[in-house]
Amino acid sequence: MEGEGERERKRGGRVCCVCNEARASVKRPKTLQHMCRECFFHAFESEIHHLILNNSLFSPGERVAIGASGGKDSTVLAYVLSKLNRLHNYGLHLFLLSVDEGITGYRDDSLQTVHRNHLQYQLPLQVVSYKDLYGWTMDQIVDVIGFKNNCTFCGVFRRQALDRGAALLKVDKLVTGHNADDIAETVLLNLLRGDVARLSRCTSITTGEDGIYSPNAYRGFAREFIKDLERIRPRAILDIIKSGENFRISTTTKMPEQGTCQRCGYISSQKWCKACVLLDGLNRGLPKLGIGRSRGSVGSENGNGSKVEKSIQGKQCGTLDF
Repeated sequence: MEGEGERERKRGGRVCCVCNEARASVKRPKTLQHMCRECFFHAFESEIHHLILNNSLFSPGERVAIGASGGKDSTVLAYVLSKLNRLHNYGLHLFLLSVDEGITGYRDDSLQTVHRNHLQYQLPLQVVSYKDLYGWTMDQIVDVIGFKNNCTFCGVFRRQALDRGAALLKVDKLVTGHNADDIAETVLLNLLRGDVARLSRCTSITTGEDGIYSPNAYRGFAREFIKDLERIRPRAILDIIKSGENFRISTTTKMPEQGTCQRCGYISSQKWCKACVLLDGLNRGLPKLGIGRSRGSVGSENGNGSKVEKSIQGKQCGTLDF
């Protein structure tokens, strides 16, 4: 009797290289394999499971917050982690953590997606807002600062908002999801900025306080450049990430020391964290006070990166990148 795979070949279609039956629907850049939908899902979820086990990312009983923006990356992360937790009995207590920046017409729809995830995956949801945390919405900040530097405020505040939300939930770790493009852009940006400290760890599965945030125009340049490279060489994105993973720095290189902000108590390599500097400028009517200052301080306190924070308030945190 003729099988599905044979019928697909006769129709001129490409058959999944794993099951050798169903029609291939995706070509994985990572392996160049042509796979059907179900085999791809199985491979993707299995790889994440083994990554978790091989790197001992979690321990039974831990409270883990999933950064949930309502976008594709965080939605996939919430689905996969909740599924693996049930399937393999990790014993984790999972929560969804979302940030409401206060951007009319932007965050409303994505928060609806987060609420659907909350119901669908039966995970508790915590939403923290810029208005409650800082006394400002992003709409109000844009009215003062304009569009040119608004990404600086949004990225810095969002990163700390995640830290604060994690503290409210009393979680052990915070995980955020990013795709390969995000990580490749970050490697390139750190290289272009000569940021040796973060270049050495921006591809790590667990990281400290620094995220993958960068001013919109600068990251936009990196994104466009990488896409141009990808058109010439399809594996360019993965090659850039691999280069970042293999990067090593000299043991004599001086690295920034990590401490806590004297004002808010959250992680900072300066006396005041970037969020407090920016907020102080807003409240004093000097909104450009913290923009463009020391490269080290700007990069270290911002972010919407991929991470896992171990002990939130004023203590060292790790961050998982999926």
